[in-house]
Amino acid sequence: MVKKIFMIFIRIFLFSCLTLILILGIPNLIAEWYARSRQFQVSQTPSAPVAIVFGAGLTRDGQPSPVLRDRVSTAAQLYFEGKVQKILMSGDNRFLDYNEPGAMQRYAISLGVPEEDIVLDYAGRRTYDTCYRARHIFGVRQAILVTQRFHLPRAIFTCNSLGVDSVGAMADQRVYSRYAHRFWRIREIPATAMAFVDVFISRPLPVLGKPEPIFGSPEQQSSLQEQAHP
Repeated sequence: MVKKIFMIFIRIFLFSCLTLILILGIPNLIAEWYARSRQFQVSQTPSAPVAIVFGAGLTRDGQPSPVLRDRVSTAAQLYFEGKVQKILMSGDNRFLDYNEPGAMQRYAISLGVPEEDIVLDYAGRRTYDTCYRARHIFGVRQAILVTQRFHLPRAIFTCNSLGVDSVGAMADQRVYSRYAHRFWRIREIPATAMAFVDVFISRPLPVLGKPEPIFGSPEQQSSLQEQAHP
């Protein structure tokens, strides 16, 4: 009797593990497949009106983390090569002493990016929020997403699903520690599954507000898209 109960428990456990693997694994496989032809090195990235830079944390003294510096630096490179006209910097600013977009802006200006070509999104708390607000607050219809390779599939899938026609520029400018990279990859598994829930099921509303279109009217945006892809 005890053996029979034990075998039932084992079967339930194995079935639960298999179900969990499918629930978490399938969205990641789809996102990787979807993003495969949409991510590029900077030199090969097609032009777009806007580069969207995703927040990635600050150091204790309020400076961009190494990962975030690489993202901002990559966006600056896209700007200097004429691949984008504006840079939308999106990050968290829920607390008075934590201002990701402000830190990103200061670093970009130190690299030579003109302040007037930098747009700040202070409510980009998640990838989903950044993509949603880019479309509905800032009127972005086409963009280059700037982030590291491990994050690009989720970012590309999410933004395109929310109406931002986008490709990704890889911001891997250094060799990151093996521990950190492993942690990021593992974190992306449930995060990507949650992105599918957000996009297809829950459709949560992020912090919204008054529209602040970067390029004004939809007609101006369409004109810029035609210029980027003649």
